[in-house]
Amino acid sequence: MPLPPVTRSLSAKLLVLTVLFVLLAEVLIYTPSIARYRLTYLEERLAAAHLAALSVEATPDMMVAMELQNELLAHVGAHAVELIRPDSRVYMLSRSMPPTVDAVFDLRATMAPRLAADAFMALAQRRDRVIRVIGPSPKDPAFQVEMVIDERPMIRAMVDFSGRILALSVAISLIAAVLVFVSLTRLLVRPMRRLTEGLVAIRRDPDGTPPFQPSARTDEIGVAERELADMQATIRSALRQRERLAALGTAVAKINHDLRAILSTAALLSERLAKSADPEVRRVTPRLMASIDRAVELCGQTMTYTRDGLLPLARTAVPLRPLVEEAGAVALATLRPDGERAELRWDNQVPEGLTVRADAAQLSRALVNLGRNAAQAGAAAVTVTTQERPGGGLVLRVADDGPGLPPRARENLFQPFAGSARAGGVGLGLAIAREVLRAHGGDLRLVESTAAGTVFALELPPGIVVEDAGRLGEMPTSDSPIPD
Repeated sequence: MPLPPVTRSLSAKLLVLTVLFVLLAEVLIYTPSIARYRLTYLEERLAAAHLAALSVEATPDMMVAMELQNELLAHVGAHAVELIRPDSRVYMLSRSMPPTVDAVFDLRATMAPRLAADAFMALAQRRDRVIRVIGPSPKDPAFQVEMVIDERPMIRAMVDFSGRILALSVAISLIAAVLVFVSLTRLLVRPMRRLTEGLVAIRRDPDGTPPFQPSARTDEIGVAERELADMQATIRSALRQRERLAALGTAVAKINHDLRAILSTAALLSERLAKSADPEVRRVTPRLMASIDRAVELCGQTMTYTRDGLLPLARTAVPLRPLVEEAGAVALATLRPDGERAELRWDNQVPEGLTVRADAAQLSRALVNLGRNAAQAGAAAVTVTTQERPGGGLVLRVADDGPGLPPRARENLFQPFAGSARAGGVGLGLAIAREVLRAHGGDLRLVESTAAGTVFALELPPGIVVEDAGRLGEMPTSDSPIPD
């Protein structure tokens, strides 16, 4: 898979996101800023109106000529001004014909949300309004100032302020984006790109790619680089081991084919020895036949285990009691190590009418392996019962009265070629049985193994029971619980 182009790379996304986030932050800052700017603008006009109105007090007869009033009002930018002193005296400046007021704004008790709303309403205003502004004088809060002004000059000042804020925001966002982009590119993007290129190269050619060289970083990137280097070494080792095992498997398959042919010939000759006139020959012949059968079984199980891989399941609705009965019949045909047929009692206590959705052949195979192991270990009876599994599902308990598993077998339980409980065994029976149960979504566990016998639990997952005919619940579920 090729690396993405620059426009869709992590660096480009990082740059765009940084610009957007900075602009978003500026928008959030702009709202109180424009509200404060409008308030400051009006307070400055109120302060100028206060000073202009005080000129009335300086005249001898408390009267100001119309020309001077117009000049003072032009300086303030107002049509009329009223100054109310604490002693209730009022000083007024007004043009001869002041315009009609369109809106009134009182700054004495205005909260921040209202100031922001008034600011945005002013920016959205399309007609020239005349407004009346009331508020305390910034020069002396004891004085109250009222003035009538045109709103359009204030809007133009607010638009100019917004333009400056926008230009500043864009400049800050670009500078911040570039700085963040450069920093994160060096700290994160380049190392991530190097990791990505290493992963792509390993996927394309796991064995031929040069070893990945991690940096000396001690942060998460450094940990990922070292883990990638270790993973590459592990993959190479596994590939080389797989090649060796494949070559060994091919050789074993050829040897197994030749060995089975040799054993077949030996079996034919052994059958003739059974008819010998020599009593000693006839006495040892069954042991010879049993040894040959075990050798053939070893060859067959080895090839089956190496060939199966992931078990393909053909799930159907299977009546469980007949399946257990058939598995018992196959297990009863097991030969003991001395060549004699095992005397095994197969006690099938699975209730009638219990149907599960499973692969009949594979599930029978697991039961047969457990029965054969019990017979070859010297058990005289095997009992198969059912239990409801906590949380749903079904448990098949396979219990025998054999001598129990030796410590070495318990240590290597379910390990192929290592978990056999008898001399000459290959330890594949339990390994295959566990694979069958796990392929069904369950598991095979050893419940207990003592001198009085061994109990295995075949756990089947919830939803596997198709029909239980109301009889599964009659089985005991608490007298002999299965431990976790």
